[in-house]
Amino acid sequence: MPQSHPRGRFRFLRVATAGIISLYIGLTAYEHQENLIRALISPAVRLLPARTSSNLALLACKYRLLPASKYKDNVNLNSSFFGRHITNPIGLAAGFDRNGEAVHGLKDLGFGFIEIGSVTPLAQKASPRPRVFRLSDDRAIISRNSIDSDGHQAVVQRLRRLRETDGFDAVVGVNLEHNFSSKTPISDYMSGVKTFGPVADYLVVNYSNAKGKRHSTSSKKQLIELLEAVNTARAQLRPNRYGKVPILLKLSPDMTLDEMKDVASVISMSTCQVDGLIVANATMLHNSISGSRWSREKGALSGEPLRQRSTIMIAQMYQLTNNSVPIIGVGGVSSGHDAYEKIEAGASYVQIYTAFVYEGPELVERIKSELSICIAEMGYENVREVVGSNYEQYLPVRAAGSR
Repeated sequence: MPQSHPRGRFRFLRVATAGIISLYIGLTAYEHQENLIRALISPAVRLLPARTSSNLALLACKYRLLPASKYKDNVNLNSSFFGRHITNPIGLAAGFDRNGEAVHGLKDLGFGFIEIGSVTPLAQKASPRPRVFRLSDDRAIISRNSIDSDGHQAVVQRLRRLRETDGFDAVVGVNLEHNFSSKTPISDYMSGVKTFGPVADYLVVNYSNAKGKRHSTSSKKQLIELLEAVNTARAQLRPNRYGKVPILLKLSPDMTLDEMKDVASVISMSTCQVDGLIVANATMLHNSISGSRWSREKGALSGEPLRQRSTIMIAQMYQLTNNSVPIIGVGGVSSGHDAYEKIEAGASYVQIYTAFVYEGPELVERIKSELSICIAEMGYENVREVVGSNYEQYLPVRAAGSR
């Protein structure tokens, strides 16, 4: 039999994608949208290449084609988020909406807060394809260094327009990044603070990326330099209606215990204080997926294989900081029970990403409902009471024995 021509396969992919987009649009006139998404659309999207399906989902959120959530958050999920009231502690991690195009649609799905980015000062294109690999058996994704950013000015204009929209009340954070070609990455972070400080509810600096290319760790001296710089940049801003814009530090799960101790030491310094930590970024270690078809692909691994490691690290940072710095837990969360584990390990809030890409918009309601039930069944009245309530259970033996 003759082999199919690559151009023919590409044409088929375009037709398939267009068909699924049409189905999404048709959902706006369908009475039982949620059931159709669950039964037909989500499985169809998963047949497409990882980046294509993610872009398609983003497009649906951008144009608000998905039905708004009708789930009313239980009062036991209500919390305070760096001075803002949120009805639930479940947020969307950076990486899905890189350029702030779909915030309204994502808010419709019921997220408590939304993080956009990473955003670079100058517009830049991502690394060549393929750069995203779906590991379905592992419920994971490998992403190569692929920050596709519209740049500061384009994204900040979108956020300004959102802030001017009547009734807009979403909590939106901006994940900052430097340009690939930058010779002064710390200056890029300072530029991000100055640009987005007036319009963002919080800002995120990636510690693992601060050297100018992807590393699992950075030195203590460089961290001091980085945090002193971003705090200096923030000090030059006028406070917004909620005060100074919070700055969060995102950590790599590949850090050693000594490196985590360094972080705890640095952020206790008056010139290097941060308002929160995000634990953890994607991992560069692939030993947990050694049998996978894509295990040898280079890139950052996110999803289920990261779940246990990120939860352990949350407990470690909760202990090392003496519960003095709020933590956003991220990594492998796909259920309310996963979220509950991260919260009792020390996280005040939880983000999802990979599971959202796999399971679709209905996942948000399910996680919130399951988390609310877990809180009630364990005898707590509010999620705030759960934070760090059982962190010692998640500490590795060597860390627990060192107390």
